[in-house]
Amino acid sequence: MNLDVQWFIYALVKNEVISLDECKTMLAKLGGGIDLPSFAQEILNHLASEINQEEAEAMLSQFEAVMEFAYSRAQKGVPPDIFEDETQGSWDDLPSLENVSSMSDQQVRDLMTSLLKSLRALGASDLHISANAVPFIRRALKIEKLSSKLIPPEDAIRLNTVLLNEEQKEYYEKEMDLNFALEIEHSRFRVSLMIHKDGSSGSYRLVPGKIKSLQELGFLPTDVKTIERLLDYHNGLILVTGPIGCGKTTTLASMVDIINHKRHDHVITVEDPIEIIQESDNCNVTQREVGKHTNSYSSALKGALREDPDIIVIGELHDLDTIENGITASETGHLVIGTLHTCDAANTLNRILDVFPPMQQPQIRAMTAGSLRGIICQRLIPAVDGNLTVAYELLINNMAVGNIIDEGKTYQLKAVMQTGSKAGMCTFDHNILNKFKAGQITAETAREYIKDKSVMQLLNQDVAVSEAKKLGKK
Repeated sequence: MNLDVQWFIYALVKNEVISLDECKTMLAKLGGGIDLPSFAQEILNHLASEINQEEAEAMLSQFEAVMEFAYSRAQKGVPPDIFEDETQGSWDDLPSLENVSSMSDQQVRDLMTSLLKSLRALGASDLHISANAVPFIRRALKIEKLSSKLIPPEDAIRLNTVLLNEEQKEYYEKEMDLNFALEIEHSRFRVSLMIHKDGSSGSYRLVPGKIKSLQELGFLPTDVKTIERLLDYHNGLILVTGPIGCGKTTTLASMVDIINHKRHDHVITVEDPIEIIQESDNCNVTQREVGKHTNSYSSALKGALREDPDIIVIGELHDLDTIENGITASETGHLVIGTLHTCDAANTLNRILDVFPPMQQPQIRAMTAGSLRGIICQRLIPAVDGNLTVAYELLINNMAVGNIIDEGKTYQLKAVMQTGSKAGMCTFDHNILNKFKAGQITAETAREYIKDKSVMQLLNQDVAVSEAKKLGKK
């Protein structure tokens, strides 16, 4: 189906002019190759029987505006998300990675393209292809093998390099490592290639096809309001932290999307690579990729300060220069949002301080105490529907937190977070308890992740009350 037709349907359905089911029925009758003017006329004819002549003339002028909207959106090459759930897949439909040696380059290219698209439909998050190993995917945090046969080294190198251009191949051969964003028919993947003792290895992260809201990711309504308040600041530092693969990039994209719709500012993002595309809405969003548009996070951040930004988004605060420049920018009238690979709020602050020389740490503590707005530290856990949901802790900087940071007593942060619920704070344990109460996770999952004995006792009480209510209904 043409992109302009997709966007036309999107606009009509969102404005409740016609239902998606009616559009699908008409498309089935007309065939998928119909052009936009013809399809728009068919919609008008379909609606004409239900409205009078005057309403039909008014609707005609509206349709012309909708068609212009559809044409403009289609030119950007990005499909709407209205048909996202239409694609279904089956494990039986997955292409085999055997007999690659007998295939042409084009056949191997088609094989990889088909495999990646099929895995997206099946809900996988990662694909791994490595020499002398079985191919496997990760789905809902669990590893699932695609085959019982090992991939020969000569097949692994072909599978992992067939989608590269010549420049990327040369870089991979020379550096033996390569990270880049791959786009296949508007689906995006973050690819990481390396060489190990047996040959080539590739990890393919399937980037979400649309920007999900914080609620869709699993953030509770009260915590969403807290995060939105953080995003209202015009300066300061907000950190999104957690281990690798915990959904930090997805949360960051949701936060930028909130800013993009609520504010009227200039947003500069620096990522390695660009994963989720942000279309400018109320904000002007400028996305830069390390290695492609800039040499490093540090140089991009220095340059950003001269490019009239209001908000700077840093994909990873991973070295001294980047962290120092980020803190400085947050003190000079910019809202800075960045990510770190840390497991909780206390470790996040220790990580920031530890990269600096001892003589500089008191100054950085004072700067961080004054500029920090909040920390969202997250991880992924199983949800009741078999998918994943985000569990998190929230630290909001207030006078007590600022004093703790300034004095270097980060071990006291957990106690402040436990008593800071009115300020919007929560610990992991209390968040997991609240997610159980909200019906997002099971009692078994909650028991697996809760470490605090007092919170575990509260969970057991809630489970007992719930069980008693069920018995009372029988």
